[in-house]
Amino acid sequence: MASRATGPLGRARDWLDERGRPAWIVAMVLGFVAFWPVGLAILGYMIWSKRMFGCSKRTHHRRYYAAPTGNTAFDSYREETLKRLEDEHGEFMAFLQKLREAKDKSEFDQFMDQRDAKTGN
Repeated sequence: MASRATGPLGRARDWLDERGRPAWIVAMVLGFVAFWPVGLAILGYMIWSKRMFGCSKRTHHRRYYAAPTGNTAFDSYREETLKRLEDEHGEFMAFLQKLREAKDKSEFDQFMDQRDAKTGN
């Protein structure tokens, strides 16, 4: 499993991500105890990066790993299939995000229309 970290902060982030949300919370509390701006910085980073409310573990490496079988044709087929599925997953997640944004815009436009109707503009 290759690390995506580029320095000590990246390695610390990856280490905390591997352990999940409770590790981030413990780090934040310890940061507040040691020196409050550190805890505040960790809290801000957790909120900004959606670690506070999103998935407890963030990994950018492949989610599925199986040892090579020794049959290169099958291993190649499996890798291509997994890559295709991962690409489709990414496209689907982007599609869902666009749907959410469109729904938000529609709801906001509806709110503005109703507000304008109430104020008579």
